[in-house]
Amino acid sequence: MTKILMMGTRKDETLFANQWAKDHDVSLTTSTEFLNNETYHLLKGFDGLCLQQTMGLPDDMYARLKKDGFTQIAQRSAGVDMYHLEEAKRQGIKITNIPAYSPNSVAEFVVSSALNAIRHTHAIQNRVSKHDFSWDQSILSREIRSLTIGILGTGKIGQIAAQIFKGFGATVIGYDLYQNKSAKNFLTYKDDFDDFLKKSDIITIHMPLTPENYHQFNEEALKKMKPGAILINAARGGIVDTKALLKMVDSGHLSYCVLDTYENEMPFVTKDWTEKSLEDPVLEALLEHENIQYTPHIAFYTDMAIENLVCGGLQACLDILKTGDSAYVVNR
Repeated sequence: MTKILMMGTRKDETLFANQWAKDHDVSLTTSTEFLNNETYHLLKGFDGLCLQQTMGLPDDMYARLKKDGFTQIAQRSAGVDMYHLEEAKRQGIKITNIPAYSPNSVAEFVVSSALNAIRHTHAIQNRVSKHDFSWDQSILSREIRSLTIGILGTGKIGQIAAQIFKGFGATVIGYDLYQNKSAKNFLTYKDDFDDFLKKSDIITIHMPLTPENYHQFNEEALKKMKPGAILINAARGGIVDTKALLKMVDSGHLSYCVLDTYENEMPFVTKDWTEKSLEDPVLEALLEHENIQYTPHIAFYTDMAIENLVCGGLQACLDILKTGDSAYVVNR
């Protein structure tokens, strides 16, 4: 019987994982541990690996995996920037991801965050908690239908977000180096990135992180955004230069920012730091800022998404073990 080790397992994943293993006649062992040099010994006796890494692997671990007979790593996420893909390829380790586990979950989170931002929900709740029930212009809201929404990256998530925003009556524009014909049903493409920045009241990012778009939203790009605009990033943290973002929000050039991802989040996300010092002044500044909403990479976090991530990851692992390949290999 095929033996798979599923690491980084959370309690909410176990029901779906156990049912999948039963349906596919696989011996599945789950562990809350993440893969590193200290936990490598847990791999002994297993055929395949299904991981939920946040931190990367040491480069020499890929050769170690090869030596111990492993041929794949099935990552339970869309992002794979925590892996050295070329080194894994050199060692014959195929890495898979789950490119589309529930685009609706992220799109719905983005739209709800945009609504909360323009309706000043956070500020109003803070005032009410102090028994301040007054009205003034600082909490005067705009309506979605009066705004231009900029969708950066028009794949599955971006298109669904565009469709929902359009349903509110908003003007929706998009920017993508690879335009999708289907997206044109919900948005109008801008060919110039600077024009896209200047026209958008709200920009929401839906791109993978690449070397080319690392810190694409640096100080120069943020200054080109419309004064008073809102930036939403539920994609990858490295696309936004966080220090530059804080500067632009502090100056008032950006009125609000929603971050579901932060470029240095890996040590923190999925962990309880209640009794610990963060020792990250940038993250602390985000958390303390009244005009920034930070959430710990949970835009995707719905029951349907978790089921698809677990079952999709385990299936990709089994496919490679049985056939040597998967449709979701990212380092061919």
